[in-house]
Amino acid sequence: MNTKYAATKPLPGVSQAIGDMADKGNTQANEAFEKASSGAMEGADLLKTCCATAVKGVQEYNNKFMEFAHANSNSAFDFIQKLYEVRSPSAFVELSTEHSRKQFETLTEQSKELAALAQKAASATAAPVKTGFEKALHRTS
Repeated sequence: MNTKYAATKPLPGVSQAIGDMADKGNTQANEAFEKASSGAMEGADLLKTCCATAVKGVQEYNNKFMEFAHANSNSAFDFIQKLYEVRSPSAFVELSTEHSRKQFETLTEQSKELAALAQKAASATAAPVKTGFEKALHRTS
């Protein structure tokens, strides 16, 4: 008989210790997987919320922009119609000056409204990201 390959008996308690270590490793791996899976789901939900908020903000901005474009086009057509009624150079200058002043005021207000909408959309989109990062930081602390 060849003693080189003879079966050896495990030391008493070693099998149990190895089994316990394997169980503990399996439990830890399952816990890590659950945490990672939960984090991935939270990340996906966060991304979905951010995208939905951003789309809503862009839609509001575009609607307001189109409203302003329509109003500005109407103003330009009204100005052109009034130009047909002008009979003197001084009336032309007066009409042009008045129209330019009104348009400048209108465009200034429109720009302020569009900037406010853009800022509102950016803040609303960033809020869920900020909240998500704060949650993640608190979990790791």
